[in-house]
Amino acid sequence: MASTSNYESQSTTKPPFFNGDNYPYWKNRMRLFIKSTYYMVWDVVEEGPFIPMKRDGERLVPKVKVEMTDDDRRRIQVNDKALHVIFCALGPDIYSKVSSIESAKEVWDTLETTYEGTSDVKETKIGGTQSKL
Repeated sequence: MASTSNYESQSTTKPPFFNGDNYPYWKNRMRLFIKSTYYMVWDVVEEGPFIPMKRDGERLVPKVKVEMTDDDRRRIQVNDKALHVIFCALGPDIYSKVSSIESAKEVWDTLETTYEGTSDVKETKIGGTQSKL
């Protein structure tokens, strides 16, 4: 008899599903899924959304909508693509906790902090000195 597993099928067209279990496994699969689908989307997840800027005297300031070019709008849209991919991968309970965040980077960072902890917590886990919560 074949063994059964709790893992969903491995799809190249559907993001891996995350319900709160085994975050490191999901995170690695999700990172590869996003990179393989559209690399600019991964750039936005890592670095944050594109904000079109203009020079105002000596300083740079964000452009208002009427000043944006078609290229500006396409580059802004990449953040929404990243949000869409991430949100499609989340179960309802997790989605409801991050759905109001407008930056894909902030969503990714929030999930990472929630399910892996801060960098201090990660160092403690790696060092093996983590106390039970």
